[in-house]
Amino acid sequence: MSHNELSRRQFIQRSALLAGAALVSPFSITAAESAAKRTAVDQVALGKTGIKLSRLGIGVGSNSGNVQRSLGHEGFNKLVRYAYDQGITYIDTADGYKTHEWVREAIKGLPREKLYIQSKMGGGGDKPLEVLDRFRKELGVDYIDTVLVHCTTKANWLEERKKVVDALAEAQEKKIIRAKGTSCHSLGALATAAKSGWVNVNLVRVNPQAKWIDGNTERWDESGSDITPVLAEIKTMRANGHGVIGMKIIGNGEFTRPEDREKSIRFAMACKEIDAIVIGFKSPAEIDEAIERMNRALAELA
Repeated sequence: MSHNELSRRQFIQRSALLAGAALVSPFSITAAESAAKRTAVDQVALGKTGIKLSRLGIGVGSNSGNVQRSLGHEGFNKLVRYAYDQGITYIDTADGYKTHEWVREAIKGLPREKLYIQSKMGGGGDKPLEVLDRFRKELGVDYIDTVLVHCTTKANWLEERKKVVDALAEAQEKKIIRAKGTSCHSLGALATAAKSGWVNVNLVRVNPQAKWIDGNTERWDESGSDITPVLAEIKTMRANGHGVIGMKIIGNGEFTRPEDREKSIRFAMACKEIDAIVIGFKSPAEIDEAIERMNRALAELA
């Protein structure tokens, strides 16, 4: 057989292999790309709780809920429904926001099993389990996915809020709530939460500009100046199997410049210890922008 004939045969064989690969590759690449692609509205695992929620949540407590309540019931309902239609299934509320009943009306008719509802309890009074029953009635649900001890500032908050801590543990055993945790507002409280075996979920103030993040004092409104200590505690939380949700991503609404919102969202998406984030929205345009920024950051980080 001549060298030319051998070369011709090799050419035909290789062409056939390439043609076959061309038939297979588009599907294979698409599947791989699809598997790797992450978005703002993915259902993600919340630590080791066994719970899933959308990576982006809608907060209804901006300025203690005043921002969302100022929309009126119709506007509030439309906002929550718009978020849900985009794939946002995580709704973040609290007793102090006075939005429980607003949420109940907004989620009427939506499949309960697809929603992740998180609320928060302050002091709880003498009968926190009765307070929790009120929460469920106000929200119109049989169970609440997560209830947090709200706005802890002292390092000894587990003892200081013992009635609430014990009640939430009992409620979890009775399956009235699925998980428990805290929303911290100081580094001392955050360090306690990070080490605690009682905590399942942490709601943590985080942004690279260090706006309204946890600081060294016990004042809830005293901001720290460096995000590094917060990130160290987040790593401890993750090592202990806690779920971690980031808040104050928009600096308590103070990031009015697009570049600040972009920087903060990119920072949160790059932090592998953070499962999800929540942002207090007041318009569909803000939801669209957050989803777009998150999707772009996640695609570039892939």
